[in-house]
Amino acid sequence: MNILVLNGPNMNMLGIREPEIYGKQTYQDLVDLLRIHAAERGVDVSFIQSNHEGTLVDAIQDAYPDTDGIVFNPAAYTHTSVAILDALKAVGIPTVEVHMSDLPSRDDFRQVSYVRQACVATVMGKGFQSYVEAMDLLIDRFGRKE
Repeated sequence: MNILVLNGPNMNMLGIREPEIYGKQTYQDLVDLLRIHAAERGVDVSFIQSNHEGTLVDAIQDAYPDTDGIVFNPAAYTHTSVAILDALKAVGIPTVEVHMSDLPSRDDFRQVSYVRQACVATVMGKGFQSYVEAMDLLIDRFGRKE
């Protein structure tokens, strides 16, 4: 099974950006954790982080047809991007929307997720553990049975 972990804007600033919300661990810490978890679960994982909407759309399109699942934190684009929603719908790859923080407890504008309607699930509010749970959900629900 091939999983793409896709992260949107400002996720490269983990450890610096609002540590009271996102913690003090870095983006590299997240990548390292997920590489280890993927190896333990016997799946291949790749990572893309971009601050640019078009790059994220390209990454989603490029994932087709060789990617079995996407763990996706669209970050601020969650609340604004119809282009990302359309890309997810176009490829039809099972995707889990992920957020480190608990969006319902945050700003009013963070209450709407455009991407959610193209996702099989949403995991939020658990920091890095949100990603681990999303990966496990994809593996358990969509992993190839041998």
